[in-house]
Order: sequence, then C-alpha cells, then structure tokens
Amino acid sequence: MPADLMARVAAYLNDVFVIHFDAWVILGFAAQGLFTMRFVVQWIASERARRSVVPTTFWFFSVGGGALLLIYALYRRDPVFIAGQGLGLVVYLRNLYFIAAHKREAATEGN
Repeated sequence: MPADLMARVAAYLNDVFVIHFDAWVILGFAAQGLFTMRFVVQWIASERARRSVVPTTFWFFSVGGGALLLIYALYRRDPVFIAGQGLGLVVYLRNLYFIAAHKREAATEGN
C-alpha cells in the first residue's frame, strides 16, 4: 500500500475513532451491542433446540438496541437510519404484543 494512501487511511480512522469520539459514539456502540446480542441469544436458543428458535429475549434486545439506535440516528440526522430503525421498532413491539397476548390466552384457557 502506498505511503500516501496509508496516511489518508490513518487520518480517516483517527478522525472517526479519536477526534469525533464522544458520548454519542458511546451510545451508538452500546446500542449496537444490544442489537448484536439479539443474534447471539437467537443463535444459542436455536443451537440448543436444534431448530430455528426466536426467544422473547430476542425481541427485548431488538427493542432496546433499536430504540437507542433510533435516538443515535435522530441525533446524526440520518433519514435512512431513522426510517429503518423506526419501522423496526414497530415490528419488534408488535411481536412482543403477540407474545403477551398469546400468554394471556393460554392462561385464560388453562383456568
């Protein structure tokens, strides 16, 4: 790699990861961590069941990560990110509603 290109890459990385590192970046990384955990939870649950499983915890991590990423996107004023996370939150919350409604129905039928 030419020295000039390496210097530009290093300057870019310094700008992104050092100069512009602030509380918003920390929030973004925390949000991304929550969002990533949903995949870890789903993977572990599926491995244990030996079939594809989406546990309730997946949706809670989805809501937590999605909400924080939406806040981050609003701060960054990114319309694509805002629309994506906003719509995702509707889906995640709807799935939690279905899970809660199913549990209520099962409890009512069991009595």
